[in-house]
Amino acid sequence: MKDIKAKIYSNNKVGPAYYKMHLDASYIARIVKPGQFVEIRCSDSSEPLLRRPFSIHKVKRGIEILYEVVGKGTEVLSKKKDGEFVDVLGPLGNGFILPGTSNLEPRAIIIAGGIGAAPLVYLAEELKKNKIKTIVLIGAKTRSLILCEKDFKKAAPEVYVSTDDGTYGCKGFVSKLFHKILKTTESKFETIVYVCGPHGMLRCIADICLERNFECQVSLEEKMACGIGACLGCVVKTKSGSKLACKDGPVFNASELIW
Repeated sequence: MKDIKAKIYSNNKVGPAYYKMHLDASYIARIVKPGQFVEIRCSDSSEPLLRRPFSIHKVKRGIEILYEVVGKGTEVLSKKKDGEFVDVLGPLGNGFILPGTSNLEPRAIIIAGGIGAAPLVYLAEELKKNKIKTIVLIGAKTRSLILCEKDFKKAAPEVYVSTDDGTYGCKGFVSKLFHKILKTTESKFETIVYVCGPHGMLRCIADICLERNFECQVSLEEKMACGIGACLGCVVKTKSGSKLACKDGPVFNASELIW
């Protein structure tokens, strides 16, 4: 990892409370893996004092982050202008593991809930580069909160959407859509599921994968103050003991987690 001053290429609003920031961070872009993250100091002052974690959304002439304004730090970040600089520490954490070789053809199913889409676009792009058959499921509360549908469609041949209120795509939770897709797709593949989103959704998808004997990798949305395992503020309970989301994750095998 390296602490750098990154120039902001752009910082644009892309949804009701969502922003996409493009940063000149060539060092991080060269070595980052899907699922890893960076810590950004949102302000030059002591307010807010702590850095904020952001997953790598895309790698293109630097890096992109996709974030939601939910508090003081992200509110300050959303007001940053093109040409300004921010302090960026990264890449951090352990990311997704791509499918390996097996007797069966690998198939990836990406499941994104809300802002959980942020780290999964870069993953989808890497799966495409590795010629892994990929299906993407996107879930949100309502149509206006659906994120990255166009980006996913560039990376995967099959993209399906569900909304809780039925305003777009299938009506209901994305877990319901997952069940539906599994009933209508072939079972000849070695299936691996990648998921990021709210905790309840993660647990539900993990349970389905356990029943089907699918490998399931989850990216946890935890508060991570330092990003390097020093503050011990992001403890995750696993079957092999307590681990840290920032240092040991944020990606974990769902079967290892104690929900």
